[in-house]
Amino acid sequence: MRAVIQRVTSASVSVGGRETGSCGPGLLVLLGVAAGDTVADAERLAGKMARLRLFESPAGKLDRSVLDVGGEVLVVSQFTLIADTSKGNRPSFSGAAGPEVAEPLVNRFCEALRELGVPVETGRFGARMAVELVNDGPVTIVLE
Repeated sequence: MRAVIQRVTSASVSVGGRETGSCGPGLLVLLGVAAGDTVADAERLAGKMARLRLFESPAGKLDRSVLDVGGEVLVVSQFTLIADTSKGNRPSFSGAAGPEVAEPLVNRFCEALRELGVPVETGRFGARMAVELVNDGPVTIVLE
């Protein structure tokens, strides 16, 4: 699994002009699932992300997690994060998990976050989505 995590003041995702999910201050997570990823991977990544200190303390240091600040999370499934660009100019997506594997793992990732107490909204798996965000900082991290 690969996640691109952006600290945001707000983010939303729409499908066909209709908003399917949004969050206030917190994190936008673009999540890609690779072939061979497991439920354990989804749970480990959710725990790491929930505890990752990406928010500033009163002293101005990145000392607080989304859990600490009571932030929200918007998760958007994005198989293109698993692209292999090592050969030629056309990305290969052969390393991405198929939808029958990826969708349950994205759902498990979201549920694991909710179990930790993080409010989570999502896009729509497999749909063409429009994502809007206001990146705060900017702070952007890649987790695998």
